[in-house]
Amino acid sequence: MSTEAVEDPVAYFLQDLQYHGRSERTRTAYERVLRRFERFVAARDARPATAGQRDCLAFVHELRGEYAPSTVATYATYVHRFYDYMIQTETFEGNPMALVMAEMDESIDTDPSRREVSVADMQSFVAGITHPLERALVVTLLKTGMRVGECVNLDLRDLALDAEMREQYGVAPRPQLDTRPNSLYVDSEVARGAVVNGEEREASNKRKRATVVPVDRELRGELNRWLAIRPDSASPALFLDTGDRWGHRLTTEQVRTVVRRHAEDHGWHREGGGASENVTPHYFRHFFTTHLRDRTGDRGVVKYLRGDVATDIIDTYTHNWGDRVREVYEANVYSLL
Repeated sequence: MSTEAVEDPVAYFLQDLQYHGRSERTRTAYERVLRRFERFVAARDARPATAGQRDCLAFVHELRGEYAPSTVATYATYVHRFYDYMIQTETFEGNPMALVMAEMDESIDTDPSRREVSVADMQSFVAGITHPLERALVVTLLKTGMRVGECVNLDLRDLALDAEMREQYGVAPRPQLDTRPNSLYVDSEVARGAVVNGEEREASNKRKRATVVPVDRELRGELNRWLAIRPDSASPALFLDTGDRWGHRLTTEQVRTVVRRHAEDHGWHREGGGASENVTPHYFRHFFTTHLRDRTGDRGVVKYLRGDVATDIIDTYTHNWGDRVREVYEANVYSLL
């Protein structure tokens, strides 16, 4: 899912509230506040998908001129939950209301803080996943910080492990990986609906620039275990369905379902819970960013690996990839197994 695929994010959110069984009264209250917020940011030449923290702060300031503190908190919470849900479905990239909520009076801020998972807890989570495909998916997301759409868009040619892999599948890695063994290539030219490498894609890669991500020993082991049982299929996809759609490229919804099922079993997902409570593929990106940044103290490397749109940073680390990115990554990446 992407902003391009959702013309009216508010209507999309309200429809999902209905599917989740929220009452008409609740949906009406959300719609009134969210449509007001939409009009407010439009007057500031923005949309909900592009609004920033200052837009949200200005909106709350306007509310304070009309309503009691408890009502302001309620309305701000509506906007906060709207953004949380849109992040969970990977329709929006971030929640500009989060910082505003964090700075509001704690006595009227009833939203739970984002769940924080330690490396040890995540190791326990991964240990409970036994299927080679599901385990490879989860470890790939946790070790690379890539988005779920970017993960399902990976092809065999985007992975460089060893010569045996090339001989087994008859697929040579991309030229960009010729001198970069044990790496994944995350393309920036994949768009929803486009035909890439012979297959139409249902998700977009949201990077402005392509990224080469190191594959460490643990991820290499999980990918090799998956490749050993990967269906013999005409699809070029790295990750294929082994169920009802045997041999077809996995979809983003299938990956989310895998993560949700294991998160529920681990007590990390509750129906109706927000992005701050539930562990999802997007949470894995947060986990990657937080723990790798804290371990390296190098925001530049983390931004490069995430594919963030900082041209100067990306140019610097692309040029010095072998000496800098891999050394920092392998010296600091957390162990999951």
